[in-house]
Amino acid sequence: MSKIPLKSAADLKAMRISCQMSAEVLQAVAAAVRAGVTTGELDQLAQTMIKKMKAKPSFLGYHGYPAALCVSINEEVIHGIPGAREILPGDLVSIDVGVYYNGFHGDNATTVMVGAVDLDVIRLVETTRRALQLAIAATRPGGRLSDISHAIQCAAEAAGCSVVRQFVGHGVGHHLHEEPQVPNYGAPGRGPVLKPGMTLAIEPMVNLGTAAVVVLEDKWTVVTRDGKPSAHFEHTVAVLEESVEILTLA
Repeated sequence: MSKIPLKSAADLKAMRISCQMSAEVLQAVAAAVRAGVTTGELDQLAQTMIKKMKAKPSFLGYHGYPAALCVSINEEVIHGIPGAREILPGDLVSIDVGVYYNGFHGDNATTVMVGAVDLDVIRLVETTRRALQLAIAATRPGGRLSDISHAIQCAAEAAGCSVVRQFVGHGVGHHLHEEPQVPNYGAPGRGPVLKPGMTLAIEPMVNLGTAAVVVLEDKWTVVTRDGKPSAHFEHTVAVLEESVEILTLA
C-alpha cells in the first residue's frame, strides 16, 4: 500500500473550508430535490453555487466525468450522470458532490426520499444513515481502519441489507482519492492504524437486495444487479489527536 498522507494543522484548517463549501452545496441541492425537477437542473444549481464560491467542482472532468454532481436514482448506486431525467414521486435520489478550493477537496453525499416511499426503502435509508454514524463512531486515533468497515457491514446486515463491495470510501485531501481505501465490509482490528492527520471520506453504499452491482454502458453509472434500490451517505472526517472531526457537517 502507498504511503498514507497526513495533514498538518494548516492543511486541516484549509480542508475545513473546502468541506464546509461541499456541505453547503449538498444541503442546497438536497433541498431542491422534488418531483418534476431534472437531475441536470440539480447539477446546474451545484455548478452555480460552486462558481460563486470561487471554487471548482471536484468531479467535473475527473477521468472525463461530465458533471459536478453524481445523481443516482433508485437502483443506481453511485456515479449517476445528471441530464434530462425528471425526478418522479417515490424516487430515491442519492447525491454526491465534491468541492475543490485552495488546494483541497471536500467530499460528501446524501440520499433523499421523494414523497411517499415503501417501508423497505425507508428502512434502507435509515440503515445507511445509521451505518455512517456508527462508522464515524468507530473512527478513533489508535484504532484500525477495518474497524470502520466492520461497523458499516454490521449495521447494514443487521437490518437485512447488504453492502457494496466493489466500490469503497477513500482518503481525501490534495487529491480527490488518496490512500487508504476504506471498504464497507471486513473484520475489525485490521489495516493501517488511524493516526492524527488522516482525512477520510467514509461512504456506506447499501443495497436493499444483494450486494452485486454492474456498471452501465456509459462506463460511470453503477446499478444493483437485481434492480433493487440502493442508498448512499458520505462524510469527510479528520482524525485528530484525541478525537475525530466531521469536516462536512453542515
